[in-house]
Amino acid sequence: MRTDRTETDGAPANGGEKEERVLLEHPGAARATGAAGPEESPSASAGVVELSALAETPWQSGVGIVAPYDFALDRELWRWAPDDVSLYVTRLPFVPVPVTVDQASALSDGDNVARATRDLLAPEPLVVGYACASGSFVHGADGQRMLRQSILDAGAPAAVTTSGALIQALQALDARRIAVVTPYVDSVTDRLLDYLGEHGVEATSSVGLGLLGHIWKTTYSEVVQAVRDADRPEAEAVFISCTNVLTYDIIAPLERMLGKPVIAANQVTMWSALQAMGRRAVAHGQYLVDATAQSTAA
Repeated sequence: MRTDRTETDGAPANGGEKEERVLLEHPGAARATGAAGPEESPSASAGVVELSALAETPWQSGVGIVAPYDFALDRELWRWAPDDVSLYVTRLPFVPVPVTVDQASALSDGDNVARATRDLLAPEPLVVGYACASGSFVHGADGQRMLRQSILDAGAPAAVTTSGALIQALQALDARRIAVVTPYVDSVTDRLLDYLGEHGVEATSSVGLGLLGHIWKTTYSEVVQAVRDADRPEAEAVFISCTNVLTYDIIAPLERMLGKPVIAANQVTMWSALQAMGRRAVAHGQYLVDATAQSTAA
């Protein structure tokens, strides 16, 4: 690599500071012999790339994500992230149980969550998000607060959980009566309804798909039908639970169909984490993101 300064008639080439050109030459490139011809600049030689040293380095801000061992939707979380925000994802230890209350309890173990958080701190994320709905509501409002505190105690500068973000989103939408869709068996869905009740949120109805595993394989059409079945005229919004359920592409169409906000576990997790950084989630016509964009920018 070599560095040249470009000037014209004694003045800086860019009219201000001298522009520094960084010439990066591929080690295996053939080197031309002798001086460059009249129509060939040094940087035009084979294997040489010219970069302006005044170009701004694209620094990244980070969001740490603590996810369940079976989380399969990393790419979906990235879709809400701006181009200059990176996600650092780690997973909790495997537990050999189906998707039940027992699994949710195991995923909410504070020591494991703290350990996973410490594993994420080296690249200095600005916030750490616990991306699991059932693990953050299974022990109620107190359990959610303890889980969030375990992330902070492990050294995270800020912390969010999926279920904490759900309540934050409902408050932002001023929604107190909601329809609920889950992939869970009834015993897990009931824990979610109890959690909502602790926060003064009434479930007008709920539909659970009764799945014990492989939740990430749930199709868009299955989710759409469950939302249709769950919605009621008196519901002010619809919540789709579980971070292992794909929802990004169907949130906005469902909102247009129902005429009300539809929020989902991955959406609220990323929305809340980015809000903690003073950033806006990337979305296309999703009511939660659009309705809170002004407050985020402020």
